[in-house]
Amino acid sequence: MGQQPSSVNRGESGGAARAIAIVGPYLAGKTTLLEAILARTGAISEQGRVGDRTCQGDGSPEAQAHNMSVGLNVFSTEFIGEPYTFLDCPGSVEFPADAANALSVCDAAVVVCEPDPKRVPALQVILNQLETRGIPHFLFLNKIDSCSSAVRDIIPMLQPASSVPLVLRQIPIWENGIATGFVDLASERAFVYREHAPSEIKSLPDAVRDREEEARFHMLEQLADYDDELMEDLLSDLIPPQDKIFEDLTEDLRTGAICPVLIGSAENGNGIGRLLKALRHEAPSASETAERLGLSEADAQAVIFNTVHSPHGGKLSMARVFGGALSDGASVRGSGGGEGRISGIFKLSGEATAKGRGASAGDVIGLGRLDNISTGETIAVGRAEPAQVEFPRPPEPVLVTGLGLKDRKDEVKLTAALAKLCEEDLALSFENCADTHQLLLKGQGEMHLRVALERLSRKFSISVDRQPRQVPYKETIRKSIEVRGRHKKQSGGHGQFGDVVIEIKPLPRGEGFKFSDVITGGVVPKQFIPSVEHGVEDYLSEGPLGFPVVDVAVTLKDGSYHSVDSSDMAFRQAARLAMSEGMGQCAPVLLEPVMAVKITVPSEATARINGIIPQRRGQILGFDARPGWPGWDVVEAHMPAAEITDLIIELRSATAGVGTYTAEFDHLAELVGKQADLVVSGNAEAAA
Repeated sequence: MGQQPSSVNRGESGGAARAIAIVGPYLAGKTTLLEAILARTGAISEQGRVGDRTCQGDGSPEAQAHNMSVGLNVFSTEFIGEPYTFLDCPGSVEFPADAANALSVCDAAVVVCEPDPKRVPALQVILNQLETRGIPHFLFLNKIDSCSSAVRDIIPMLQPASSVPLVLRQIPIWENGIATGFVDLASERAFVYREHAPSEIKSLPDAVRDREEEARFHMLEQLADYDDELMEDLLSDLIPPQDKIFEDLTEDLRTGAICPVLIGSAENGNGIGRLLKALRHEAPSASETAERLGLSEADAQAVIFNTVHSPHGGKLSMARVFGGALSDGASVRGSGGGEGRISGIFKLSGEATAKGRGASAGDVIGLGRLDNISTGETIAVGRAEPAQVEFPRPPEPVLVTGLGLKDRKDEVKLTAALAKLCEEDLALSFENCADTHQLLLKGQGEMHLRVALERLSRKFSISVDRQPRQVPYKETIRKSIEVRGRHKKQSGGHGQFGDVVIEIKPLPRGEGFKFSDVITGGVVPKQFIPSVEHGVEDYLSEGPLGFPVVDVAVTLKDGSYHSVDSSDMAFRQAARLAMSEGMGQCAPVLLEPVMAVKITVPSEATARINGIIPQRRGQILGFDARPGWPGWDVVEAHMPAAEITDLIIELRSATAGVGTYTAEFDHLAELVGKQADLVVSGNAEAAA
């Protein structure tokens, strides 16, 4: 990140800055809304356009290359003398971690959505997260200028996405099919849009008066569900005072009873001022958020919600301050037990950082070089034990790729670089697979993995080749056999001699490996019996088909020895020879791992998913309604591991991007015929 001398700005009012997350489905216009807010508040001189790549956000090379948000954009500004920090979160389902973490520290969220009923499932994913976590949120119905349906019809279509009432706060004013302004239902004032400028107040047009009265009464009815006094006023045909209406709107937002809906067009700068005023008057303060999170305002503490590594600047921890003041050089302790000293306090502006002198409650800042403290931890000044704020668990990976180094000299630093990437993005993980000895990178989709590898190359100068994930096949046997193995070698001096007779037989699936002996008369001395077992185990790492052997029992039944030439190594080798001789005669068969899969999709897509599963050699076990998610199903199935490699791509294609799954190993099943032949021949070619 580039650095410029500056300071962490405070609002003229001296109050704590509010932090507002901007979230929403992919392509809803979140980054455009951020740009419009920065332009309206004077933080930038002119509003840029996403299509022209002239926005303040999405400045990373990866975001520029793919013309989409692939990381968090953080910008601070002021509105009517009060400070705000906006956290623009990626909308793609492939980049979920930044939004989940940013929501952990925000005071409220603005959910950006298009007036399109087809976006209901994607909207529901976001709203459910906000509702579950108790985060107050507004819905900003964007692109109102291109809306082809009446807003009063759109809201009922979007309502299934929210478990709380969507309360329409504004209605558009239409002229010749174009939205030229709006009516604010709480204040009963009409506004005319001006492109990239504040709207002008105008008298309420007669043409919309009836529609305004109907919409306003419906809004008041929704609020009256939570206010008996307001209900009595409505039943008595009394007009409630405006102050009372705004009080109810504020209270119901903060308690999560409603989701207010505002309208506008971010690209044209319409509806921005009213959104900002709603945030100013109704969004909770930093102190209220601290109380919701269980933090004390009296203590100097902050919550780390994101981490960035740069090649030259080192580790930068993004934090929201919730109490006291932080200063450069202060010693802090993390809720995970780690300690560190703050090396620089930075204001965040997209990809740029500016050095500051300190930070106070409400500020969103970057803290330098807290190497022993991770994302999700609370830090406190001194040695006080900070409270731990609850952070969401990272999502399970849904797409995996193997990695191969282009340059072997990068082998040592690759693991450290991947660890830093995974610290930056908690939805990313990696492992060395014990079964296949393959280095695996796991993420949330094709673009997620691609961007991760681009960052690996840019930040750490490490290039890798992507490889197909290897399936951890096993093999077993169907028949029993008794076989002799003899190792005899004479080359001067002491020779080598080991002689064993073993019985090899199959075990039931899942039994693993068992070894026993029935030796009598000392034909194989006791001290050599463990060596026989070790020799058998040596062989089991790769059977006649080329894969690890499981579910086999081996019994040592007979043998012979030489008083001088026998040794542990000789009997170990004899056992290997016996296994090599006998296993090929035991009708070896390939085993493939079968996964227990739970596929989560909107109910309208369940039939399509039920068609996809058999095509991937899966067996449907059943499906049921997804608990707490109206209109969604969970389909359970058994599916071979080889068939779920790219399952997420097909699921998202069939569900407008919202379908997902989890999978865990269930059992091994025999694989025969052409598919088995292809696996065995492919493995042999790879080993050659």
